[in-house]
Amino acid sequence: MQNSERIQVGDRVQILYPTYVAGKYGIVYGRESNSNNQANQRWLIQVEDVDSSNILVSLILGEFILIKSE
Repeated sequence: MQNSERIQVGDRVQILYPTYVAGKYGIVYGRESNSNNQANQRWLIQVEDVDSSNILVSLILGEFILIKSE
């Protein structure tokens, strides 16, 4: 399981869910401001996709994998 303290803005991740962006890579944009509850921490991920316009998704731990930490 990933530790949320290891995740930083600018880190590269692979998205596992939801299905419309599963398998794509993204960059951590930040933590949602209303995610103070440890069990409900959500991260904003900017999807890297050359085929579509800018996509920003809100994901919880387990919906993405940390690939590279800055």
